[in-house]
Amino acid sequence: MSSKNTYRGYEAVIGIEVHVQLKTKSKIFCADGTNFDAADNENTSPVSVGMPGTLPVLNKTAVEYSIKTGLALGCQIRNKSIFARKNYFYPDLPKGYQISQYDKPICEHGSVTIVVDKEPKKISITRAHMEEDAGKSTHFGDYTLVNYNRAGIPLLEIVSGPDLSSPKEAAEYARTIRQIVLYLGVNDGNLEEGSLRCDCNVSVKPIGRKELGTKVELKNLNSFRFVEKAVEYEIDRQIDEIESGKKIIQETRLYDPDKNRTFSMRTKEDAQDYRYFPDPDLLPIMVSDADIERIKKTLPELPFDKQKRFKETLNLSEYDAELLTSEKELADYFEELSTASGSPKLAANWVTTEVLREVNTHKINIKQAPVSPAALAALLKQVESGAISGKIAKTVFTEMWTSGKSAEEIIKEKSLAQVSDTSLIEKIIDDILAANKSQVDEYRSGKTKVFGFFVGAAMKATKGQANPDVVNKILKQKLES
Repeated sequence: MSSKNTYRGYEAVIGIEVHVQLKTKSKIFCADGTNFDAADNENTSPVSVGMPGTLPVLNKTAVEYSIKTGLALGCQIRNKSIFARKNYFYPDLPKGYQISQYDKPICEHGSVTIVVDKEPKKISITRAHMEEDAGKSTHFGDYTLVNYNRAGIPLLEIVSGPDLSSPKEAAEYARTIRQIVLYLGVNDGNLEEGSLRCDCNVSVKPIGRKELGTKVELKNLNSFRFVEKAVEYEIDRQIDEIESGKKIIQETRLYDPDKNRTFSMRTKEDAQDYRYFPDPDLLPIMVSDADIERIKKTLPELPFDKQKRFKETLNLSEYDAELLTSEKELADYFEELSTASGSPKLAANWVTTEVLREVNTHKINIKQAPVSPAALAALLKQVESGAISGKIAKTVFTEMWTSGKSAEEIIKEKSLAQVSDTSLIEKIIDDILAANKSQVDEYRSGKTKVFGFFVGAAMKATKGQANPDVVNKILKQKLES
């Protein structure tokens, strides 16, 4: 890469389709369950396996979740949108068509802001349309097994404009979409289970040329790392093809993470190949302006806005604000702790270090943390009041995590209260100075770095319980007198 977002004299043009599985209890057109842990073909019915004579009935929650997501992405919501049949033949699609939306999607013309290398960039959202998922085919050499549990699960396909220009931007865009739908509560964000999948459209063109190159679709990428790696490989592959005198063909390719390469799946179809037409079994979706306003009022504060507020109102660093808003539950934990303790910066320090360390070590969600924000706030107040030192507080926190006891109980049981008795600390320091006369002489001759030795000795003698401010004050008085 010779300069930013350019590759060997070429620039990449990338668009992404993110398929968001809407977190409804039932499928989009029938009452079948949507739980991932169901046995093979357990969540099926005549509707989801395409039996003749069955009729779809639209899931209202799926519509509301779609509108909610569209509003969060700044989209215009159509008052009238239409379902269409997308016709193709494959074993995982028993009806022979997929119910989707074509020329009249429910959401269109939005945008989302991503931040890469501290630089914000606005990415357009062309459309977000509703559709049903297909089943899952598992190939075993000479035969294939099909599981229809996923068939009919509601999806919202969010289609970006061709505004991304690097693998890093592509991965960050996908992360941002995931973060937004998690904040909205419309998706569980589980990429491994396929709750959120990305298709990337990649093309390259000589720098400065207006005409776009032939695009290639990279299908079903289910991790942000794979998005970045696959796009990176595909850019290099296309440039190699062009430079060797070959033409790029419009096709769908799959990414093999083990070999870090893409390979051809099928020649890419155009819209006319799917023979779209309005679904005769489904009425248009009619959404009133009053409905849109009602749903708009349910929108939470979104991550980008929350991050901005944390920096401007709570004076958090950019790093802390970004980390603390990365997951909604983490942001909620921090805000509750910040309010209860009355000290946002101290709360941020503790959440980003001690709390996240324990959460990551035990591989749990922060909602499962055994130390609640209120309990941790009580500990932080003990530190701020001078009852215990910051070092002792970390020991207390670890004990709180494992035992479930309160900070006050642990401090009392283990006699961990900070020693601020000046006469007691003064006697300990006198003994230390008397036993280390050579170090005292060093300090008084100008080698002031030895001061740390005396502080350490005093803290050791009090098992870390001496008030550091009192220790420093008395030591300076005695060493400089």
